[in-house]
Order: sequence, then C-alpha cells, then structure tokens
Amino acid sequence: MEPKWLSIAKRLQAIAQAGLAYSKDKYDIERFQQIRDISAEIMNEYTDMDSEKIKDLFCNETGYQTPKVDIRGAVIVDNKILLVRESTDGLWSIPGGWAEFNLSIKENVVKELLEEAGVNVVPKRLIAVLDRKKHHRPLSPYGIYKIFVLCDLVDGTFKKNIETTESGFFALDDLPPLSVNRVTKEQIAMCFKARTDESFTTIFD
Repeated sequence: MEPKWLSIAKRLQAIAQAGLAYSKDKYDIERFQQIRDISAEIMNEYTDMDSEKIKDLFCNETGYQTPKVDIRGAVIVDNKILLVRESTDGLWSIPGGWAEFNLSIKENVVKELLEEAGVNVVPKRLIAVLDRKKHHRPLSPYGIYKIFVLCDLVDGTFKKNIETTESGFFALDDLPPLSVNRVTKEQIAMCFKARTDESFTTIFD
C-alpha cells in the first residue's frame, strides 16, 4: 500500500489538473495552479528528487488525469521466457514500455517486442492488468496500469538498440538480475502459468 502522503499528493495533483483543464475563471485557474504547486511541494518534501524534476514528472500533463499504461509481451519457448537487458540499469525485464496513444494493445506489444528484442510475435492472450503501486517499489508519482500479454514467437533476431543491450531465454528457476521496477519474479511466474495452465483466466487489480 502506498503511503498516505503520496496518496494525498497524487489526489491534489489530479484535482488541480482537472481544474486547470476545465476552469474558465482566471481566479479559479490561479487557485488550481497553487494546489498543483502544493502537491509538488509534498513530493519534494518526502523524496530525493529536486523540485524541477518533480514538476517535470508530476505537473506537466494537461486534461483530466488518467493512469499511464505500461505494456509487456511475454514470449515463452521450451519453458523459457524471453527477457531483455535494459540499457538504463543493466538489469533484465520482459520486453515492453509505455503504450503509444494511437496503437491498440496488440499493436503496442508487437511494436515493443520488435523494437526491444528484434522479434516478430503474435499476441495470443491477455494475462493481466495490474495496478503498479500494488506490486512495485519505488512508488511512482503517477498512476500506472501494467498490461501483460502472452505472445507466440514468429521469427527475428536481436539487434542492439538504444533501449536494450542483449536478450535471452531464461527458465523460471534461473532468472538473471531483474529490473524490479519494471517486472518482478512473481509476474514472470504468472506469465509461465498463463502459458501452461489451460484454465488460466486474466488477472486484474
């Protein structure tokens, strides 16, 4: 469960963002801007990020605030799952990333697997839709839904790119160091279960 201060800061930010999007009165707009600044001050007080970084991450959106969407594509062959090594932290994750606004879930996962792992896939099953704050640390300043999709491998070869440095297939009991802010061992186990259990049903928070 996320701490109360973070819940308050995120709620204030959401209220301020909606108010700035829909208010016409200049005095109301000024008040909503002050509320947004207060939410950023709360974040600054309880985190190590500087105020400008917080405003860039936390206060740069317009319109009614909705969760961001992170999509991951699970490819399992011979009881091993495809993972990629992230260039940012050198740790391993299921290929994926932020959803593109003009692509469907299937189109997004196909795009991410090709870009990060160099493989062509066919999305087959929706594994899970998870609320990130219930499963990951560190906590995020904004809401994130994580979507996991089971995919069949078609073909392809890894090519080094700006996001990932290598790829490989790993058994559940022989995983490399994971980028746990992106994926956990429990989530990988969930993907294996979706592949092997015919009675598996989509998990959602």
